[in-house]
Amino acid sequence: MRVKVVNKTPTRRSQAAAAKRSAILDAALEYFSQFGMHGTRLDKVAERAGISKTNLLYYFPSKEALYIAVLKEILDVWLAPLRALREDHEPLAAIRHYIQLKMEVSRDHPQASRLFCLEMLQGAPLLKAELESDLKALIDEKSQVIENWVAQKRLAPVEPQHLVFMLWATTQHYADFAVQVEAITGQTLNDEEFFNQAVRNVQHMVIEGIRVR
Repeated sequence: MRVKVVNKTPTRRSQAAAAKRSAILDAALEYFSQFGMHGTRLDKVAERAGISKTNLLYYFPSKEALYIAVLKEILDVWLAPLRALREDHEPLAAIRHYIQLKMEVSRDHPQASRLFCLEMLQGAPLLKAELESDLKALIDEKSQVIENWVAQKRLAPVEPQHLVFMLWATTQHYADFAVQVEAITGQTLNDEEFFNQAVRNVQHMVIEGIRVR
């Protein structure tokens, strides 16, 4: 019997569609992060993406659908470093690496971080279900990893959720309050020396707080 081989190589058409969808999401992020959902016009997003509004609506049937898609993409980028945390890692090295990755996200995706912060400040009306399901499940899973490290005396006693909240708050501050950071220091995370200094200091303060003594 001959086995039918399915060619999974992306076609030119599917690649073009993916590129167009990516361009729409990038343009939408730029506008949503500046003006919020209600202050953003789809025709402006379409113009920025280099397509017609009709074509945009083919990919995303409404402004709300586009906004939710952007937020979910942000969540994926934001949570990727946390998903990589595993119990078989050395705890201090893993958390040190997590801080490095989260600071890189703040440096490379500041608009995404600010938009997510804006959504949280508004009560997350369009993302609450996602937060209460997938995000909570992930935090529960990684909290268990941290609890196990503490039980094995590989970390000082710490409440896992509060540790995660503190890591988020510290690393994302550099994106969400970038204007304040620059006003005070005269520098941004795009300055390599300042970025490395910020990473080292955050790592030092966190690691020294959870190191077993």
